[in-house]
This record gives sequence, C-alpha cells and structure tokens, in this order.
Amino acid sequence: MDGPTPAQERMMNTVRDFIDTHGMSPTVQELGTILGIRAPSVHEQVAALIEKGVLRRIPHKARSLEIVHASPTILELISVPIIGTVTAGVPILATENHVGEVLVEAHVARGSCFALQVKGDSMIDARINDGDLVIVRRQPIAENGDIVVALVGDEATVKRLYVAENRIELRPANAAYQPIVVGPEDDLRILGKVLAVRGKTTSTA
Repeated sequence: MDGPTPAQERMMNTVRDFIDTHGMSPTVQELGTILGIRAPSVHEQVAALIEKGVLRRIPHKARSLEIVHASPTILELISVPIIGTVTAGVPILATENHVGEVLVEAHVARGSCFALQVKGDSMIDARINDGDLVIVRRQPIAENGDIVVALVGDEATVKRLYVAENRIELRPANAAYQPIVVGPEDDLRILGKVLAVRGKTTSTA
C-alpha cells in the first residue's frame, strides 16, 4: 500500500501536533478549521490514513483519533524526570521534588511529561501497583475514563476520571476502595494524564 500523500502527511502532522498541545485528539471541525478545508475532505483524508494503518479510531470516545506508532528499528528513549510520589489510595500531598529519572520510549512520552512513584494499591486492577512509576503528560483537562493525576485541594491522587452531568468522581480500580466524589465546593485540578506505567527498577539516579 502506498504511503500518505502530501495532504495526508499534513493531516497526520496536524493530528499529532494537536494531541501534543492539547492532550486529546482533534474533532473533524477543528481539523477543518486548522487546515482550511471542508468536513468531507477531512473525513476522506482521515479514512485514507486509517486504511493505511497510521491512524485509528478508539471506540466509544468522542475524540477518538489515535496515532498508530510503528515499532522502530532503533528504539529512541528519552529521559523523564521523577518529581515525587502520588498515592493510589487515600489522597496525599505529592512532593514535587526531582528525585531521579526514568527512560521512556519517545513515542510514548510525547509532550511535556513527568513521572511519579505510586504509593498504595487502589489502582491494581488497572495494573498500577505500589512502587510503580506512572508516566504523566502535563495537561489541565482530560476525558471521561482517562486515568489522571489530580489535585483535590492540596492532595494529589491517581485515579480514573468519571464525569456525568452534575457529578465528578475519581474512581479507584480496586473494589476495596470507594470513589472520591468531587463536589462544587472542592478545588479540583487535573495535573496530567497517565500515559504509561513503569516498574521502579527502570528509574535512574
């Protein structure tokens, strides 16, 4: 199958840049506005890129485009700073203190990223265990269902974000724990989205 055309390459780069900047994929309308083309042309180019295997759609997500990364011959690694700890249980204050670094695949750690060491077991069903490192992309917003590092007041926690009409919850992935219900009076800030999990042994001084 032929590679992307110049117009498709531009579309691919636009999708990648949008994800790097905003932490989520663009809509058809946003792509059309950025590229100065009509929605049918956006649909046509996106469909062609999906057929060529360089883009895919994630089912049941409003912003569903995802870039498919081919496995490189030589794996490029980048260093991500470990800036402290975060709890997977009852929220505790995350101490932002550069304590080391972890090497992460470049295609995983896109954008401005940091790592936190997890304490607790409330996310074990999401394969996030006590002592693991979570690789987090800095972004102030996230989609329903994303695993995030969030601040509730001054206390940080890693949980799955759940958003309904008038309700926000930070949900654990362990039946032994209850969701953290965020009320209108609570100060909730999303610090970033969890992109990957690494064992503590992969970190360096």
